[in-house]
Amino acid sequence: MSEADRRSYTVRLELVDEPGELLGALEPIADNGGNLLSIFHERGNLTPRGHIPVEVDLEATQAQFDVIVDSLREAGVNVIQAGAERYSEELTVVLVGHLVETDLSDTLRRFHDCGGVSVADLSLSAPAGTEGPSSARLRVVASEGQSDDALTTIRSVAEEKDLRVIEPLTEGSQ
Repeated sequence: MSEADRRSYTVRLELVDEPGELLGALEPIADNGGNLLSIFHERGNLTPRGHIPVEVDLEATQAQFDVIVDSLREAGVNVIQAGAERYSEELTVVLVGHLVETDLSDTLRRFHDCGGVSVADLSLSAPAGTEGPSSARLRVVASEGQSDDALTTIRSVAEEKDLRVIEPLTEGSQ
């Protein structure tokens, strides 16, 4: 199978809050050829059953994905949802300001909650610690046609938290 046969999928899991549970959920993905794109671990939130929701974005062929889902279930991982998320647009933005002080995890959660968007990579620099300004480079992947909505959400949250956004140049930018 070629790289062209690989596509992006999202698996929503429900994990018990115990050491090693996340690692145990990731092993079937790695063991079956899945390539991790991002992990959104919502430790501050609980499902109705009192477990932690985890969203994993991965890249695999359809056959690999089917095996991954079966392997997760066989390993006792509660798979809440498994399916294709056709992430086809990628943006890189930089946020500058008091990211730690304004709750970076809340900022990321709000980006994620806008729908059709996932933070695939984050790099944080806080040379003055939590007391001073910091910067974060975010690689955001969006469903086809959702880039503008993602940027609108990023701008809105940044404005509310008094953060500066350095946006990518996009087609038609001035």
